[in-house]
Amino acid sequence: MRCLLALVILLALAAPAHAAAPAAPTFDRTPRQGALLVGTTTPGSRVLLGRDNLRTDDAGRFLLALDRDAPAHVALRIVGPDGTEGTFDLAVAPRAWKVERVNGLQPKKVTPDPEHLKRIRAEGALIAQARRRDSAAARVPAAFAWPVTGRISGVFGSQRVLNGQPRSPHRGLDIAAPPGTPVRPMAPGVVSLVHPDMFYTGRTVMVDHGFGLASVYVHMRDIAVTEGQKVDADTVIGTVGQSGRATGPHLHWGVSLFGTLVDPAGLVGPMPQEGQ
Repeated sequence: MRCLLALVILLALAAPAHAAAPAAPTFDRTPRQGALLVGTTTPGSRVLLGRDNLRTDDAGRFLLALDRDAPAHVALRIVGPDGTEGTFDLAVAPRAWKVERVNGLQPKKVTPDPEHLKRIRAEGALIAQARRRDSAAARVPAAFAWPVTGRISGVFGSQRVLNGQPRSPHRGLDIAAPPGTPVRPMAPGVVSLVHPDMFYTGRTVMVDHGFGLASVYVHMRDIAVTEGQKVDADTVIGTVGQSGRATGPHLHWGVSLFGTLVDPAGLVGPMPQEGQ
């Protein structure tokens, strides 16, 4: 009997206790449509959004992009280092987007001709390819800076309806500044695309920041970098211009995570004053 009791106690001690689910992730800001979030989970965990495996750094930080039209709830699955899993519901706050309706335009001003459409699609494929890069980096980029200072002339998420046809929403931030004003990247990275003359965006530069995060700078007058070049926050990558389809000198600044475009204004503080 004593031997049997000892065996029962030994088996009870050896049996693994029921593992608890991973702790809920925390985020650096309120989740809302168009936001890029820096999340933190237990180091060594896997973070999944649908079928996408979000890269994490050694500190357990990861990036999460919420589309302009993200639903009210997003499910995030986390697999802990010990294999335990948990699914967490992320409530996404809605935003009201500006819509402008313009009627009476000539058809050619609304829809490009077939020749231009072919060029637009080819150039769009180059940008999409650069946005899909998933390069490694030591840590999640979490500090960002304005690429140029000036007047905000176009906001993220706004949309125009031309002759009753909804156009694609504006997926970046427009900053009006004098021609020739230096443009710098929002964070360190590697130049992933340089194009001297795209149909819509003119002189275009893209920077890969690692973890699937990319930024784009368009309508520039001059380009000062080459593909594959490493840049930091002080590197001048070009100057403000109005190349491509632009009505005045300004920088269009776009940010994406694995192709999901987010609001650049949410990454930085108030626009610095001149001389700061």
